[in-house]
Amino acid sequence: MKNLTLRVEGTTLDTARRIAAERSTSVNALVRGYLEDLALNEDRRRKARHELLKLCRESKAKMGTKTWTRDQLHDR
Repeated sequence: MKNLTLRVEGTTLDTARRIAAERSTSVNALVRGYLEDLALNEDRRRKARHELLKLCRESKAKMGTKTWTRDQLHDR
């Protein structure tokens, strides 16, 4: 593991310490968990976007002709 130094407002740190104590953990563990979740979720989003674009490129779907008007859609 690598070390990371953060600068936060005193009130933010006080609140984080209170939350950590309520959860029987440390501020370090809270920050580490947050960063791990952030990295994991970003990786999942990146993979999902890649798969969606791949499906779009490979799709054999065809668009039909437009049979409606804007006014019909908005029922004016």
